[in-house]
Amino acid sequence: MRKRLFATLFLCIVLMQGCIKDAPQNPEADIESVTVDPHLLTGNVFIDQINRTITLNLTNEAYDSGISPVLTLSRGASVKPASGTLIKFDGDQEIVYDVTSESGENTKRYTVKVVNIGHWDFAFQNWASHPTDKYEYPVEDAGLQLWSSGNPGVALSGVPARSDAYPTRSTTDGYLGTKAAELVTIKGTPLSELIGIRLYAGSLFLGNFNASQAMLNPLAATEFGEPYKGLPKSFTGYYKYSAGPDFINKAGQVQPGVKDKCSIYAVLFNGPDRLNATNIMNSDRIIARADLQDGSDKSSFTRFDIPFVYKQNAVISKNLMMAIVTSSSAEGDQYRGAIGSRLVVDSLRIVPLL
Repeated sequence: MRKRLFATLFLCIVLMQGCIKDAPQNPEADIESVTVDPHLLTGNVFIDQINRTITLNLTNEAYDSGISPVLTLSRGASVKPASGTLIKFDGDQEIVYDVTSESGENTKRYTVKVVNIGHWDFAFQNWASHPTDKYEYPVEDAGLQLWSSGNPGVALSGVPARSDAYPTRSTTDGYLGTKAAELVTIKGTPLSELIGIRLYAGSLFLGNFNASQAMLNPLAATEFGEPYKGLPKSFTGYYKYSAGPDFINKAGQVQPGVKDKCSIYAVLFNGPDRLNATNIMNSDRIIARADLQDGSDKSSFTRFDIPFVYKQNAVISKNLMMAIVTSSSAEGDQYRGAIGSRLVVDSLRIVPLL
């Protein structure tokens, strides 16, 4: 009887093991986080999962000697070069991480970009185009992208894949050189109107657009700021502006007697975390601001020279950030403005204190 019981139990265990299938291998191939010694950074590490880039804000010493980032990957994934490998920035060759999923089905390539700003003059002469969505964005030397806009969010709303369908793009109508930045408030798409977005203002800002937040929390998607050294004296540049004919509120109703205006400002604040559209106006981390007071129509290029106004008793940390923000509709972050409003900006500069 006992032998028969043991035999039955043994047979059940064998049958159960035969029914248990191996768990499927993970098909994800993401770099989820990048950790670098904080003493080697002037700002946080930013991962753009949409464009598969890793932006590093490095000190001069870190740039010269190299760094050894520690990577967190999707479960079971592998990466080359391996996590913790020393990477150096002493050549023209791109630094990339190639990630392979646990299942081997998927691979992703992340490109490393290094931000080490030594000058704060922006002429907007060089532009690149997104390979799929075709929106434009300005680039600095060696293709470095410091500027972003709301274009990545607009791309999710179903606009045609061509540069002139987006609210922010290049123009040959500049003050100096051959190009400038053109920002136009455009009509929303049928898809965006389903969620109450009836217009998109043209925007251009130093920082990053976090597309993962575009639908859930649009104001948090605009991440403002780049690392800054020293203290600024003033914010200068050139602009011209023409407001669209009819100012509409978020419900799409025309507001008689209300005229659209542009917005141009710079903000110095304590980092290393970026600010966004929810707190760029009132964060207690703000040290100084330089705001254009006159956002009215200007038919020809007009120069501005705005002094930074420092907050009294502001605490200044070692990790400073500078944001520059421009928009064709000052209330565009609330989806209010006039379709057709057009702002052109050129030759923006942050002048340091001597």
